[in-house]
Amino acid sequence: MKRQSISFTLPNDEWLKNQIESKEYTSKSELVNDLIRQVRKQQVEIDWIKYKLEKAEKSGFTEDTAEQILKQSKSTLNG
Repeated sequence: MKRQSISFTLPNDEWLKNQIESKEYTSKSELVNDLIRQVRKQQVEIDWIKYKLEKAEKSGFTEDTAEQILKQSKSTLNG
């Protein structure tokens, strides 16, 4: 694992210390790595949603009612 030195603002450092003291994490490194993993996972989800929205926008508009769209969605999900 690569070793790096980073600086934290006082409020962030206090928050990190509190997380360690509460035994939620054993070290600041463990906590920071977990936070980075969470953000990376969120970014994957955001990218997927963005892709789906862009795809939907490019597919055009529909004249279907909300009820028709819901029925089609349920039909697709149920096979």
